[in-house]
Amino acid sequence: MPRGRGLSSPSAARLFVLSALLHHLRGLNICTSGSATSCEECLLIHPKCAWCSKEEFGSTKFITSRCDFVENLITNGCAGELETPKSSINIVENLPLSSKGSSLTHSDVTQIMPQKISLNLRPGDKTSFRVQVRQVEDYPVDLYYLMDLSLSMKDDLDNIRNLGTKLAEEMRKLTSNFRLGFGSFVDKNISPFSYTAPRYQNNPCIGYKLFPHCVPSFGFRHLLSLTDKVDSFNEEVRKQKVSRNRDAPEGGFDAILQAAVCKEKIGWRKEASHLLVFTTDDVPHIALDGKLGGLVQPHDGQCHLNEANEYSASNQLDYPSLALLGEKLDENNIHLIFAVTKAHYILYKNFTALIPGTTVEILHQDSNNIIQLIVKAYNSIRSKVELTVWDSPEDVSLTFTATCQDGFLYPGLRKCADLQTGDTVSFEVSVEARSCPAENTSHTFTIKPAGFRDTLEVEVAYNCTCGCTKRMERNSSKCSGNGTYTCGLCECNSGYLGSKCECEEGENGNMYQNLCREAEGKPVCSGRGECSCNQCVCYKSEFGRIYGLFCECNDFSCARYKGVLCSGHGECHCGECKCHAGYIGDNCNCSTETNRCVSNDSQMCSGRGNCVCGKCQCTEPGAFGETCEKCPTCPNVCSTKRDCIECMLHNSGGLADNQTCPKHCKDEIITRVDVLKTDDQHSVLCVYPVNNCVMKFTYSELPSGKSNLTVLKEPECGSAPNALTILLAVVGSILLIGIVLLVVWKLLVTIHDRREFARFQSERSRARYEMASNPLYRKPISTHSLDFTFNKLSKSYNGTID
Repeated sequence: MPRGRGLSSPSAARLFVLSALLHHLRGLNICTSGSATSCEECLLIHPKCAWCSKEEFGSTKFITSRCDFVENLITNGCAGELETPKSSINIVENLPLSSKGSSLTHSDVTQIMPQKISLNLRPGDKTSFRVQVRQVEDYPVDLYYLMDLSLSMKDDLDNIRNLGTKLAEEMRKLTSNFRLGFGSFVDKNISPFSYTAPRYQNNPCIGYKLFPHCVPSFGFRHLLSLTDKVDSFNEEVRKQKVSRNRDAPEGGFDAILQAAVCKEKIGWRKEASHLLVFTTDDVPHIALDGKLGGLVQPHDGQCHLNEANEYSASNQLDYPSLALLGEKLDENNIHLIFAVTKAHYILYKNFTALIPGTTVEILHQDSNNIIQLIVKAYNSIRSKVELTVWDSPEDVSLTFTATCQDGFLYPGLRKCADLQTGDTVSFEVSVEARSCPAENTSHTFTIKPAGFRDTLEVEVAYNCTCGCTKRMERNSSKCSGNGTYTCGLCECNSGYLGSKCECEEGENGNMYQNLCREAEGKPVCSGRGECSCNQCVCYKSEFGRIYGLFCECNDFSCARYKGVLCSGHGECHCGECKCHAGYIGDNCNCSTETNRCVSNDSQMCSGRGNCVCGKCQCTEPGAFGETCEKCPTCPNVCSTKRDCIECMLHNSGGLADNQTCPKHCKDEIITRVDVLKTDDQHSVLCVYPVNNCVMKFTYSELPSGKSNLTVLKEPECGSAPNALTILLAVVGSILLIGIVLLVVWKLLVTIHDRREFARFQSERSRARYEMASNPLYRKPISTHSLDFTFNKLSKSYNGTID
């Protein structure tokens, strides 16, 4: 790529992202680390980076980066030949704000300042400008009243027949230049939205007992263009009759869009504030609802009023979307006021969040509060200013800071509320180019207060080309006549190479470049230098020296310990630490000396750990200290401390014999007490025998690292037991146990006897013997029955004999 050309958009974006990452690396020179090879690439790295276009710059042994901070380039001898463009602003049109709106000519009314500016942006170099907005007094108002004429709005129609007169009286209190227009809507006259059977064509209310006569359904009908003759409004309202549709939702969004885009027929004035009052008592149809009636073509956002001022595309186009409504309303500077019944307030309130510059108010069932509603909505609109942005370029980011009437700054906010007519608010707009688009590209976007006709036009050009690029010299003598000299560098013609194009490649074009590669496939000069006539010339780095036949080595890329290269105990050679004597490890942080690991008893780490890198690593649970000498929970701790007690208090023991007591017991603080407290959970109780007595002491570690030993002044000696006392105690215990056992036995026997006697008494009370039922009593008379047959006097008898 030629050095003097601009960068492609993807390459520019990658460079800009790289620069953002480098910017967060603390202590790193983001300009030199970006490895820019041209002035244009340098400008993309960071807004503080500059390019040196001086011919003779840097050292012959090292390549000094031409892309650096301005102060570094000046230090290196590049004063006066720097390329460091900045973002700039030029105010093209800046008419003062008007104080009053109504006059003979309204074209000179200005509510935003400035009106036109041009920006020249360097990527990453943020610049800002201030925008002032004022709601002028007595500004002309055009109000178009759009009414739902479905059958449920009949009582509302009766109440607004004199609306024009009353509304004009109220609005003239706010502005001396007021015009009023009127339109109505129902719904699309196709099934299933309306009654389409032949019998309903002329009167869709046939068979409806409450209201048997009404006009045919229609989508939208423009009835009265904006006029200052309020009597015409009243007369037109009196002529209207309601209609009837089939489903509950209405086709109001069709009507809103036509009222917004049919500017000539409605009569919207450029120099007036535009209000569109939308009254209904039901929900609207939205985009895609038309598919129910076979309408699959999306709305085109165009005006479709025929000569009769009726919406002619009602049966061809789908309902408009919320996004299309918002776009067309803002494009034509129209404030939409939803006047809806309380049951549907929440739905339309949600619509206002999706359609900028829209307000919603609650309409009574018979519309008797419509005038107060309109005045309230108008005052609400005039009490706030909100900036919108149109056609913002993708390469440009915008941030807003509002300064409202209270004088406080509100970063990220582009809206001010609670304003009075005539108040002025300001917004600080910060603009930053994220990247460079294609060469000679410019953009234009618009900043516009919602509902205002006034706009601020912003033209954006991109400062992505260096001035030295325009002074390029082809076949320059500075490049040995074999290349193009641009911004201090030579871009060699085909077949030549070298910093001055002094070397000829010959027949094999890649041969010289390959000689500067450490191995096939690796970068030229390891990516840390440039190949000049078969030899690598290494870059100069602020971190240290880059060297080697292929610039493969440096003295700053070795391992660090706590931020120190090679821990300060070695030298960095070609990415590897060469440790000084007595140190080992990848970063030379490991000492080989063991003197610091020897404890006072001449053991390595007191026998409770290992010496690693000159420091003890304790392995015994509970052990600590430089040589693991502290261990309150170790099994042998009491014996160790006992030696110090005997040595220091009684001058006895092994330590006293070999005269090592001061050395081994230097960290022991011994205190003698009459009564030893053993309830301290942080101390260990130790006991050892002394002449048939017991010596007790407690041991604990102090925060200072010393040991606190609390010792009884005298050992505890117990008296010999009394044999007679022991004998009497044993005999007495046996007798007591025997008596207890007898009492228990007697108690159990008594309980058993009482239970048996109670059982006997119970059985006896249940016995009832009588004569008739006594099993031992037998009657004195016995009766026996026999079956027999005999003949007497030639007669036979059957019977029984008692």
